[in-house]
Amino acid sequence: MTTRKLKGTVTVWSNSPGETTGYGQQAEYLVNRLKRDGADVAASSNYGAEGSLKTFKTPYGEIPVYPRGLDPYSNDVAPMHHAHWKSRNEKQPDTLITLYDVWVLKGKAWDSINIGSWVPIDHAQVTPGVEAWLQKENVTPIAMAPNGKRAIEAKGIECEYVPHGIDTKIFKPTANIQGMPVREFMGLTDEFVIGMNAANKSSGLIHRKSFSENLLAFAIFRERHPDAVLYLHTEPLGAAGGWNLITMLQAFGIPKEAVMFPPMIDYKYGMPQEDLAALYSAMDVLLAPGMGEGFGLPTVEAQACGTRVIGSNWAATPDLVAEDSWLVEGQPMWDAGQNAIWTMPLIPSIVNALEQAYQAERGPSQIAMDFAKQFDVDTVWDKYWLPVLKKLLK
Repeated sequence: MTTRKLKGTVTVWSNSPGETTGYGQQAEYLVNRLKRDGADVAASSNYGAEGSLKTFKTPYGEIPVYPRGLDPYSNDVAPMHHAHWKSRNEKQPDTLITLYDVWVLKGKAWDSINIGSWVPIDHAQVTPGVEAWLQKENVTPIAMAPNGKRAIEAKGIECEYVPHGIDTKIFKPTANIQGMPVREFMGLTDEFVIGMNAANKSSGLIHRKSFSENLLAFAIFRERHPDAVLYLHTEPLGAAGGWNLITMLQAFGIPKEAVMFPPMIDYKYGMPQEDLAALYSAMDVLLAPGMGEGFGLPTVEAQACGTRVIGSNWAATPDLVAEDSWLVEGQPMWDAGQNAIWTMPLIPSIVNALEQAYQAERGPSQIAMDFAKQFDVDTVWDKYWLPVLKKLLK
């Protein structure tokens, strides 16, 4: 018989578990293990469930998924969802875990809940909106990267630390996809494959994933190395509020044959993680500089598959890449939306990193794979989550 490790009521507010987003994946890992280890767990959705109460099937039984409200971030319903869920057993301890940007959370209804906020810190410092939330007496900050913990504690706020997790039984060097060698499946042979896995979503004129800088750097790099191919694991037309990448590629003079996208129906509704691992394995390098990452799951997923990373030398990324990856430099830029500083990657630094990656020995990196093992989801659960949850459910 499995020993019950946790006793209490937990609501996880995030993207619905199982959705094809980084938050949805982490929410799935979290609710699965909460359910397995004895917590009474429910999910409150800010994306992925609408209209009526749904269920999510964990390996250990179904859990309820409360739908998104009229407010884009469910401020109007999420506190009510938790109150309704914990009313089933008022005598046991309870907590609500937030897994998303906390500056979107508004209203006094949140103030009476015992909250653990698993929070990304993706700017050069903790933004004013995030700081105000984390200072609340009923909120326990949980940084998802070492940089976030340092930044929060620099504000005089006590903070826990739990990194995101990956399933290293899936994310590993993978030769085949859908029964074929992965490069053959992609129509490639010995090209130098640069991959990006980044959501094409932006806030007006700023794109946190730095597509313009990365694509222009690729255009410059490819003039020297016409055997280079760019695989963009994203949506190309900006349908979710992002940018039209096709227009950008044309403007930068990048030929069609040098760029690949996934089939859109697979990308939109989710391809098997085993297929994503195969695509990472086909890359010679993952191109991942951005204006700021709160964590950046693709950097860890790619390394677990043996693929080295070009990342940003700021925010979460430096702590999340192995010593044989490459970090690019940047310069400050103002984010008027959050009254804080982003860091914009410098195009010459990206080009230089691409050149170093091109000259490096190809093939899977054991250094990267060994580094990524620390983020195995079960290691993260046992080492980090269980101690934090036992504090929250006192």
